[in-house]
Amino acid sequence: MTESSSARLPESRRLNFSEVPLVDMAPLVAGVDDAVCVAELEHACRDVGFVYIVNHGIDAVLVDDLAHEAKRFFACPAEQKESLLVDGTMRGFLPLGYRSYEGETRAGTSRQEGFWVGHDRAPTPAVPLDARNRWPTFAPSLKPAMERYFVAVEALSTVLMRAFALALGLAPDAISTLFKRPLSRLKLNHYPPQWDVRDEHHIGVVPHSDSGGFTILWQDHHGGLEVATKDGDWVVAPPLDGAFVINLGNVMQIWTDGYFASTPHRVINRAGTDRYSIPFFVNPSHDASIGPLNGSAEAGPGYGDYQLDIWRHTFPIAYPAAAC
Repeated sequence: MTESSSARLPESRRLNFSEVPLVDMAPLVAGVDDAVCVAELEHACRDVGFVYIVNHGIDAVLVDDLAHEAKRFFACPAEQKESLLVDGTMRGFLPLGYRSYEGETRAGTSRQEGFWVGHDRAPTPAVPLDARNRWPTFAPSLKPAMERYFVAVEALSTVLMRAFALALGLAPDAISTLFKRPLSRLKLNHYPPQWDVRDEHHIGVVPHSDSGGFTILWQDHHGGLEVATKDGDWVVAPPLDGAFVINLGNVMQIWTDGYFASTPHRVINRAGTDRYSIPFFVNPSHDASIGPLNGSAEAGPGYGDYQLDIWRHTFPIAYPAAAC
């Protein structure tokens, strides 16, 4: 990030761990502020930064439908997909190999292709990341599948916001007020088989931490997600039937002054076949302040400017005028 829009990322107390914890969300989804569930989430967010959740309330049919449509979309010819090349609002198609290392402008080495959508809004100068979604006419059934899933997973995100606030000893709406007009993104990912994994220049997604609030991830049964311990070892986060993976982003670590952890992770597709995943990046409002909620440090930029600066560095293909 540039110095003018940077926000201090406090050190987390993330520990070494051998596996990602699992939390049953049934009481929280039912509207019960269950102390045991909240405590389990607090432990996972504080010590690991990743957690599996089950009984989350998302209909398996929605997941299966979108996974099916994702496979159909990525099987389309490259020239069709590239007609929707990702733009500066982070909507559209990200071609294979164009995801950059964080902070670099030309790396683009990850073995992944993706398709992004967000909230469908009229563009306004005040919120540069607001825009209309761009849908493929050559894959018309993708739009309704993504829109249905978006609505369902966003509802789940509000349950998690309340749980995070309770875990931090805050008012139940202390986190959700920062997401009144969110800039969340839903993404489809496709990872071709990786036959020659020589180093981190030749893997599905290079090591990184997510920049926003938190991520709700579905991954297919092939696996490939790996999570870094504090000592730099990599712990496999295998797919679990019916589970989502939740990981916290840098903004959450900043808000909690390091109490919650944003943990580096990567993807290596060792399965010998195509891998698909569906992350929902839960991002706050454009004007949400990026600074510790306890006021222990000066607030950084508003979230929209913070995120736009990161995307300009991470995805130079979407900002050709800025790549120099």
